[in-house]
Amino acid sequence: MHLPSFLWLWKIAAWSMGLSIVAYLFLAVTGFWMWRVRNGEDVPDFWLGNWDTLRVWRSLHYTIGISMVSLVLLLLAIGIVGTLGHFGSLGHSSHLWAGLAVVGLVFISAFSATQINSQRPWVRTLHITVNIILFFGFTWVSLTGWSVVQKYLP
Repeated sequence: MHLPSFLWLWKIAAWSMGLSIVAYLFLAVTGFWMWRVRNGEDVPDFWLGNWDTLRVWRSLHYTIGISMVSLVLLLLAIGIVGTLGHFGSLGHSSHLWAGLAVVGLVFISAFSATQINSQRPWVRTLHITVNIILFFGFTWVSLTGWSVVQKYLP
């Protein structure tokens, strides 16, 4: 199979993972600011002026969330291509299960975000809970990913 250099795959994966974690942190911050706006507390308005503060933070939160979903899908594709290209099959470490868990959590989080409204307040709780669990998922996938990278290094 003629695949791109595995070094390039690792670089893309490393950048994608790093950016996914940065996106996760920004999502936590913007989510916290949205919570503060909903509760009538002050939040940084930076460039917002007289705009609807909650709408702007929600748009930013959605945009970053879509970016994180895209990065996680890119990581999934790189993991599958890289592992199949190198080993010929999947399931050589717990990194597969950690990665699939993170992908699942990210999709649950993204879907639940689209369902939040005043008629279903429990969905917001689900969204926040899934994202707290996602912190541990990112930790697990990062640790197992480091051990996988060690297999590829000469």
